Order: sequence, then C-alpha cells, then structure tokens
Amino acid sequence: MPDAEKKDANGLRSPSAPAGQRLPRRMRLVRRSEFEAVYRSGRRRASKHFVVFGLPSALPHCRFGISVKRTLGNAVRRNRIRRRTREILRRLRPEIQTGWDIVVHPRGPVATEDFTALYRELHALLRELTLLR
Repeated sequence: MPDAEKKDANGLRSPSAPAGQRLPRRMRLVRRSEFEAVYRSGRRRASKHFVVFGLPSALPHCRFGISVKRTLGNAVRRNRIRRRTREILRRLRPEIQTGWDIVVHPRGPVATEDFTALYRELHALLRELTLLR
C-alpha cells in the first residue's frame, strides 16, 4: 500500500503532513528562552494526556512548541508522541487565533491512545484557554 494511503485502526490517514502543510520554522518555538517565557508568563490548562501553556505574542502568527519528557519512553516512543501531537496541532491550526505562543506537554500513554480522542482532548484544552476562533 503506498504511503499516501496508509490508515490507522480508526480509518484516519497516518499522521504525516503533506509538504505544504508542515509547520515552517517561523511557526515553531525553538529556543529555551522562548519556552521559558511561555512557562513563566503564560496561562496553563491540563488534562489526562496533555498540559498546554499559552502566551499572547505580538507576532501575526502562532508559534508552537512540543516538549516530551524522557520518562515517556525511549527515543522511538517519544518521537511517535511528538509526531502525533504535531499532527493534531497541524489539523487545529486554522481554528487557532493568531498571535499566540503555545507549548504542549504530552503525558501518559499518548503514543498508544486513540488519535481521535487525543484530538478532541487537545481541542477542548485550547478552547478552555480561549485560543480558538
């Protein structure tokens, strides 16, 4: 089966974004100081599988950061968690208000949890933080 047609158990396509829909570097938090600013001054909401931090910024676009702790597993497992979280954010990006720095901390069994349930959970957290349009 070609890569473009792979589906998971829920019938959703595998979480690999087409090249034109990936997050460009300008839309990512990359420096430690950027993450720390969001932790220090931002708002926070938590659920079973995620902790989300949001901080208003003066930029005309949102920036995203994902931080996965080593306690969640080996490198393969952590990368899977990162890919799944990034795919959820990619799908939610059109709904998210501009001008925010957002950091997501996955926790628990995100690597094996149902993708649709994770999507709904992260969507609800972003709504609680009033980050959705």
